Amino acid sequence: MSRSGADLALLLLGGFRGLVDAATEELARRGYQDVRPVHDFAMRAIAAGADSASDLGRSLSVAKQSAAKTIAVLEERGYVIREPDPRDARRKRLQVTPLGFEVMREGEAVFDELRTRWEQRLGAAEFARFEGQLATLVGAAPVRFDTPGWIAGDLDGSA
Repeated sequence: MSRSGADLALLLLGGFRGLVDAATEELARRGYQDVRPVHDFAMRAIAAGADSASDLGRSLSVAKQSAAKTIAVLEERGYVIREPDPRDARRKRLQVTPLGFEVMREGEAVFDELRTRWEQRLGAAEFARFEGQLATLVGAAPVRFDTPGWIAGDLDGSA
């Protein structure tokens, strides 16, 4: 049975959504009920150097106001803090806290477990082939941090 290109896109999106939803549910079971996918994107961008709302907005391709709201939630939950900038006392910079890094590591472990489940369903050889083919089609580079903005259609930062 031949599928359309739109069906392929929906299958890939369905796989992504299924993994993310399962990871979010598992993190909740492990005590992190307040973590959402955008929080992980934001913490990774902050850890990579996005140390202000403007920087985070650019990294995620979302409006500065949206980035500021995400930062407020992450601060409230103890995942990020604002620290004085050692180069400019007037400025505060964002830092991921040890709890934030713990959540990211736990999330990575959950995704590894979910990957193992998929591998068990298909068999090791077939799954390795599937992953290899997918990497050939989409490239081996990880998804960029701007995925939240891309999903929302806010690539120009105007939303």
